[in-house]
Amino acid sequence: MEKNIFQRGLPEFEGVERLIVVNQFARIQTKGFIGAKSDIGANNNAAIRKAVRMSEIVIIGWGTSNKFEERKQFAMDLLRTSVGKRLFRTSSHPSRGRYAGFITPIDA
Repeated sequence: MEKNIFQRGLPEFEGVERLIVVNQFARIQTKGFIGAKSDIGANNNAAIRKAVRMSEIVIIGWGTSNKFEERKQFAMDLLRTSVGKRLFRTSSHPSRGRYAGFITPIDA
């Protein structure tokens, strides 16, 4: 994500000086993760809300294979109520970032 924002010189991100990164879940596990309510964490929703509130630009970076519909809905509902934000999404998970067409605008 940093390469796309800070090194590629994409006009949408001109003047961006920092990234705030939050995760859908507080608990990270690469194998066998089921996304249980206990994985969200007591303060994770508050951290996500604060990050969105502090941001002018929001990039949803979960790619196309995110199976956690309830968490996606939480994020999209939050964005729908966040006035004045520029919204983007990635075409794949940020760890698999491509340059051309990797980040595209969305409507919440």
